[in-house]
Amino acid sequence: MSWTLVAVVLLATAGLLVLGLLAGRLWLDVKVLAREVDTASRALAEAAGDLAGASRAG
Repeated sequence: MSWTLVAVVLLATAGLLVLGLLAGRLWLDVKVLAREVDTASRALAEAAGDLAGASRAG
């Protein structure tokens, strides 16, 4: 077997592993960001409800 072919297969495998690791890291970052956006949107909705209640009471 040619050493060039072995080197190409090893480089392709290493490249796929790196892409897989980057995809996993991206997935974790997106998961954290989605949780933060959910928390912020719930806080905004609660604040809007409090503001609407205060404007009706006042």
